[in-house]
Amino acid sequence: MPRVKRGNVRRAKRKKLLSRAKGFYQTKSKLYRSAKESVDTALKYAFVGRRNKKRDFRRLWIQRINAAAREHGLTYGQFMAGLKASGSTLDRKSLSELAIASPAAFARLAKTAAEAKPIVAKRPARGADKPARPVKAKAEAGA
Repeated sequence: MPRVKRGNVRRAKRKKLLSRAKGFYQTKSKLYRSAKESVDTALKYAFVGRRNKKRDFRRLWIQRINAAAREHGLTYGQFMAGLKASGSTLDRKSLSELAIASPAAFARLAKTAAEAKPIVAKRPARGADKPARPVKAKAEAGA
């Protein structure tokens, strides 16, 4: 089998990785092995962070909507249920922006949400769909 020296490929690969580690502390930006470990860890955290960002923003939007809804005498759940019942299709991001940028528009939304009667589907009582079992009479003890 022929001998492969990998001169240019190896150098390019290492140069690319060290450029990704630029700004890291001490040997993590200079020595290949520790830089590789640091870059791999950083990429792992970046992957997780992109998912957490979506989660964090949704929490922020909900907090903003809740605060604005409570100014109009509604809880977050009541506000969202009322909006759904009234047929509004605004998402949480735009509702949050409305609450900050134009409180008058949000007040109108809160009013429509308060007036809309949400349809609440009640669950049947436990065992309501099954027929009642016959009760067995206990034999009198001592007779």
